[in-house]
Amino acid sequence: MAEVSPLSGKTVQELVENGIQFPNRYSWDDTKYGVTDASAPFAEIPVIDMSNLINSSSSSAMGEELDKLRSGLSSWGYFQAINHGIENSFLDEVREVAGQFFHLPMIEKQKYARESIDQLDGYGTDNIFSQTLDWNDRLFLSVSPENDRRLKYWPENPQSFRRILFEYTERIQQIEKHLLKCMARSLNLEEDCFLKQCGQLTQMVARFNYYPPCPRPDRALGLKPHADASTLTILLLDEEVEGLQVMKDDQWFRVPILPHALLVSVGDQIEIMSNGIFKSPMHKALTNPEKERKSLAMFCAPERGKEIEPVGELINDKRPRLYKAVRDYQETYYYQKGKKPIDAVKI
Repeated sequence: MAEVSPLSGKTVQELVENGIQFPNRYSWDDTKYGVTDASAPFAEIPVIDMSNLINSSSSSAMGEELDKLRSGLSSWGYFQAINHGIENSFLDEVREVAGQFFHLPMIEKQKYARESIDQLDGYGTDNIFSQTLDWNDRLFLSVSPENDRRLKYWPENPQSFRRILFEYTERIQQIEKHLLKCMARSLNLEEDCFLKQCGQLTQMVARFNYYPPCPRPDRALGLKPHADASTLTILLLDEEVEGLQVMKDDQWFRVPILPHALLVSVGDQIEIMSNGIFKSPMHKALTNPEKERKSLAMFCAPERGKEIEPVGELINDKRPRLYKAVRDYQETYYYQKGKKPIDAVKI
């Protein structure tokens, strides 16, 4: 078991509110991790109109959108989804209840605190003594399949929190299915080839992120550089405050804010299934000295116990098989400082 930090009783929000001097455990090496890349150029992440992918009566419009989808996911590993079917007003509600929760008194939030550092679900901060800490608090909730839900960690304050998260989960599940079909079609594959590998009881975890203002944005990171272990990650970003950055060709780029869009990221498991055509991007989150920032990430993954591997049609003489078959990737392969977990399953 990892050793708990001496500050394990304090969330980042408490450190800020109590005026505790910036702890060294949050201090990163800027020369390696680019902590101060706030002036990095914007990423040219494609904007995908999902109505053209799903409901378009024009084959040319659909084909154009599929080409953009393939290009974006094979270069940036990201795209911004617009006209995705979730109303702007409902996305505003999702953001509102998240903000309300993080601004509750600490005694109320602690009702939903995770009970050990080995546990995923619950409210808190990732206090692991063996690593430099991220400048954020989070609420992790397993939302799918239903049997995985540990409702004692689902806030009842705000009163609308559970209802909104239930509905948001259902809406994101539908979007995930549509996207996996479209991603397969963009590679000229049978549209259900990724879905079959994922199985019927796909897993989904919600991570609500809260980044308080940071007194040392030149030394702290909101999230360390990493790639996601998911199939897809679907992000609802802060509507005003930037922070997310993505790496491409060994350079960091800022991810622009597009109001009411959903930012979709390739995870390691789709990189494996696509035999390396789609790229699971390294990304990180910066801190801000004056403003708080919030986001919601929905991590999608295959059904527990399902084996995933590169789709056979994507293996040929020009592109040999790049990855082994693997089960429960997200539970088996973990981020290690400076190393990508996906490297462990490369052939």
